[in-house]
Amino acid sequence: MALPAVRHGAGFWIVAATFLLVMAYSTVPTPLYPLYQQRDGFSSVTITVIFAAYAVGVIVSLYLAGHVSDWLGRRRVLLVAVLVSALAAVMFLLWTEVPGLILARFVDGVSIGILTATATAHLTELRATARPSENRIVAASVAGAANLGGLALGPLIGGMFAEFLPDPLRLPHQVFLVVFLLAAVLLLLVPETVTAPDPLPRYRPQRLSVPATARRPFLLAAFGAFSAFSVLGLFTSLAPTFLIATFDAPDRLLAGATTFSVFGAAAAGQLLLAALKLRTQLLIAALGCGVGLALVAAGALVPLLAVYTVGGIGAGLGVGLLFKSALATATRVAEPGRTGATLALMFLVAYAGLAIPSLLVGVFLQFIPPTTVLLAFAALVLVATVSAAALMRHAAARPREELSDVA
Repeated sequence: MALPAVRHGAGFWIVAATFLLVMAYSTVPTPLYPLYQQRDGFSSVTITVIFAAYAVGVIVSLYLAGHVSDWLGRRRVLLVAVLVSALAAVMFLLWTEVPGLILARFVDGVSIGILTATATAHLTELRATARPSENRIVAASVAGAANLGGLALGPLIGGMFAEFLPDPLRLPHQVFLVVFLLAAVLLLLVPETVTAPDPLPRYRPQRLSVPATARRPFLLAAFGAFSAFSVLGLFTSLAPTFLIATFDAPDRLLAGATTFSVFGAAAAGQLLLAALKLRTQLLIAALGCGVGLALVAAGALVPLLAVYTVGGIGAGLGVGLLFKSALATATRVAEPGRTGATLALMFLVAYAGLAIPSLLVGVFLQFIPPTTVLLAFAALVLVATVSAAALMRHAAARPREELSDVA
């Protein structure tokens, strides 16, 4: 017997909460990496390999499955994503050696690749049905905040488990396994927003093409998403290493809190500044990235942890607004029936930005002092993010490419 469905408004918040929790689990291991490293004796290169396995899982699944909810249905694909995260939790519990960590992170990445575009599209459609007169940027803001807010909560949760609770390499996975099973049940109550065609179309991987009628705004937004996630990749994969090597701060809760502050600023900025015009948000994004990353570099050079952290918060605010603007653009310019596919391509570009620079940083750390690597990385992403925000802001000023009107 089918379970009764909740209203679209309630379904919107169930999907948002699920989105938040699955994203949070994907960054729970960030402050735990030093514990795995201490237990198994591997180097920082291995940490970057474990992190890269996650990013590769995201990119592969975005390419293979990020678009299928356009015809299989949003709710069904979201349910698969949650259950794949549950599978990753089981793998963390049962296979604790380095190969198991790598494979578990890959599987968790697969879940995120399935989830991100699907949840973003589902939230947009649920909100449009519940509140048809509302500006669609509200749904984009909630989706972006759930995405980055989850990434923010994960390191803080992992740090609290590591610092205050027993068995931190097992207990977080046990807790999230239960959470995912409960979320899967709640998702069964959410209304479907896609009518599956009959017969179903023949499967093919994601078509890597941009909307034909809006190439320039989409490509600029993709550049912004890549640049934004390059900054986030620094704090997700290598922040604990930098805290120990540069600031002599091995505290695991501090590692989680530092990453939380960056992602938390990104999520909070998306919600608190949602009412501002797009051009104003992009101006704040450029200033936040420019000043914030300059402070990150200065804090590492002095070294002074407080300056580094304040800079990270400023940079987080900037990249949050930059990424939200990219998502809003992708949603607006998507061709009819291809919203999921267009968002999947945008997330694919973003997660390439998360993976590629972080891997390069991990390689350079083997030959170059951490502070030098951090300074060079900060300079590169400062130029990229400020340039992306400026270009998107200029495009938004052109009437035929106006991106602020996403109603």
